[in-house]
Amino acid sequence: MATVELLFSALPEHVRTARLVAAAVARRAGVDEAVLDEVRLAVGEACTRAVGLHMSHGLNSPVRVSLIEDEKKFSIEVGDDAPHRRFSLPGGTLGASASAAPSANGDGGGKGGGPGGGLVEAEGALLPGARDEIPEPVAEEDEGDGEMGLAVISGLVDDVEVTTDEHGGVIRMSWPTIEPVLP
Repeated sequence: MATVELLFSALPEHVRTARLVAAAVARRAGVDEAVLDEVRLAVGEACTRAVGLHMSHGLNSPVRVSLIEDEKKFSIEVGDDAPHRRFSLPGGTLGASASAAPSANGDGGGKGGGPGGGLVEAEGALLPGARDEIPEPVAEEDEGDGEMGLAVISGLVDDVEVTTDEHGGVIRMSWPTIEPVLP
């Protein structure tokens, strides 16, 4: 398992560098060329969210990005040190507790709960993003913490996990790799 770790100051101008590094490492790891734009966009959203959280909380610690190459998948973890509040998302489980609330159809919810899926418990504020449910309104003070970025990431990445607590958060994203064609 090869890992590249990137630490950068929580400044918006460093997000572009993180995106470029992530795309280069993903290409080398064997991620399909057709998916590289999604990798760039998802990393940009996750890093922008982390930078915004660091800046809004006055944190001087760096944003952490780990690029992990496994045998059949490529994973990226973007970590921040900002404290997070609890919130619920329609359709699955996110957050420190990682426990799904029961869904409307009694299937236990879970990530991507499907039609009638339950709510996701996580840290922060209510996020839009369910395909079959309209979320409740979000208080103005809860907007701007990067929740919309999480909705964008969940639309770009099939395998995404968000964990948060009072000490920070990590967004884990994974993509399958393809076997290289040897001549």
